Amino acid sequence: MPNLSLRRARSIIRKTLEAGRAAELKPLAVIVLDAGGNVQAFEREDGASPGRFQIAHGKAYGTVMLGMAGTAQKGRAEEQAYFITAAGAALDGQMVPVPGGVLVRDVKGNVLGAVGVTGDTSDNDAAAAKAGIEAAGLTAEI
Repeated sequence: MPNLSLRRARSIIRKTLEAGRAAELKPLAVIVLDAGGNVQAFEREDGASPGRFQIAHGKAYGTVMLGMAGTAQKGRAEEQAYFITAAGAALDGQMVPVPGGVLVRDVKGNVLGAVGVTGDTSDNDAAAAKAGIEAAGLTAEI
């Protein structure tokens, strides 16, 4: 089974934060989860609020557990709120169904895990995550 190494997870975080700084985003928090939903790495920039770990985790966790990026979850919530409500209950409330939760795939399309970014607007969070994932040589599904 393909995996996401700690080295690559740290690279994703570094590149995501660099993208955030280049775009002049608010201070970000970035988490990388493996394909099983386990925390691989996390960083919170100076100035990011302390609750950002839980939000970043919820974005990434819902993404990897549903196999559906945050943007798709948001759309599903708008069309079928009952599904997202039920999924949230099944996942013990550990999902935040908005952009900023991004699936990480390898070149063969295998899911390696997910990245959760929070701190700016959800769309900006997703864009920073995408930039970080792609800079690490992987494919981002936002």
